[in-house]
Amino acid sequence: MNAKEINFAYRVRHALNENLDQLPAATGSRLAAARQLALSRKKPDTGRRVLLPRLAAAHGSDGAGFFSRPVSWLGRMSVALPVVIVFASLVGMYQAEKRQHIVDLAEIDAMVLTDELPLNAYLDHGFNAYLAQQGE
Repeated sequence: MNAKEINFAYRVRHALNENLDQLPAATGSRLAAARQLALSRKKPDTGRRVLLPRLAAAHGSDGAGFFSRPVSWLGRMSVALPVVIVFASLVGMYQAEKRQHIVDLAEIDAMVLTDELPLNAYLDHGFNAYLAQQGE
């Protein structure tokens, strides 16, 4: 139990003790029965408390914890494989975007080279905007 739970339990006990004389007899007997039931279910107290960090308690009392045990190849792969997959997918997406951009530029170049336009059309800013719009 943490400090909040203990504080709450003390406040409930204090409130019940203050109004104990005003409670009906049936309610008092039900509370007494519930208390007896709770006490019967309580785990036996060993008399000593051992406070250990979570890793040391879970993996041994030497305090080394997680890093003292050898890691199997399957454990290593379970960490490395997702990292490799994510890296490979990012590289693949980059390459696909780069290839698509090159294809778009080549298509615009082919359209410009095969079209019969006067040279002044290429100097027009509106024509450049049109080409940029066609490339999207």
